[in-house]
Amino acid sequence: MNNSQKNEQDDLQKYLEEKAKQEQEKEGEQEPEPLSAYDACVLKESAKIHDLIAEAQKRPKDD
Repeated sequence: MNNSQKNEQDDLQKYLEEKAKQEQEKEGEQEPEPLSAYDACVLKESAKIHDLIAEAQKRPKDD
């Protein structure tokens, strides 16, 4: 890789890092919207399902 390619790659990396930093700051400024009762229920049930799946995967299979 020649020097100009390395400089371009460094510049691109810096640009992407700065863009990611700006996105994080932008997200941090926004107030989170309160969850509706439906969304809260869905998240709660989803967590239960994930727990049940994880528990089932730990058990040995009955052959």
